[in-house]
Amino acid sequence: MANHHPDAACYARSGFSNKMGWGTRPALLIVDACIAYWTPDSPLDTSGYPASAASPAAMKRLLDAARAGSVPIIWTRVEYEHEDMRDASVFWLKAKSLAIFQRSDKRGLGGWVVDAGLTPIDGEHIVTKQQPSAFFRTDVDQRLRDLGVDTLVICGASTSGCVRASTLDAMQYGYRPMLVGEACAERSPEIQNANLFDLGSKYADIVATEEVGRWLGKLGTL
Repeated sequence: MANHHPDAACYARSGFSNKMGWGTRPALLIVDACIAYWTPDSPLDTSGYPASAASPAAMKRLLDAARAGSVPIIWTRVEYEHEDMRDASVFWLKAKSLAIFQRSDKRGLGGWVVDAGLTPIDGEHIVTKQQPSAFFRTDVDQRLRDLGVDTLVICGASTSGCVRASTLDAMQYGYRPMLVGEACAERSPEIQNANLFDLGSKYADIVATEEVGRWLGKLGTL
């Protein structure tokens, strides 16, 4: 967890790492829970890091809790229409692995992690995006405002990429980001820990799956 970082005390003395705390109206944001992140021959595979390999099970626990509490659920996925990847803009210049999310790709790596039970059902929101943040050029903010959401539980893939970008934007749009580290995929413990520490210091509360489940359980049907 973020508060185990060796620089935690220094950051706290500087006024960082305060708790936002829970609001009253949550939603669950599952960022890019795509099979690409847990498939060994995928260029985006994170399954070599044991904590990342276990993260879909933690996501499923969050999903079950949200469904039990009638909490709104938003799923994001990446999809590109053009063969030349122009809809990825300059992101494509840095990350050629994005090509696996082309609509024409036959490997199915952009699909949901069905084996882990991470599949949307009727009534849940599915948002297609082309850039890291769930909010960039999508209607996620408007959907959340229409639902009266003030707190966003965030999980998905990857911590340093789309999860980080979505968490930062959630905070900037005025939502309380509750980031569940064990339910986020990353390629190494160093990258995972550094990003969780930085996000927890400045932009989000880092929370455990069990805490989220207990909190959602207290709310009952919203």
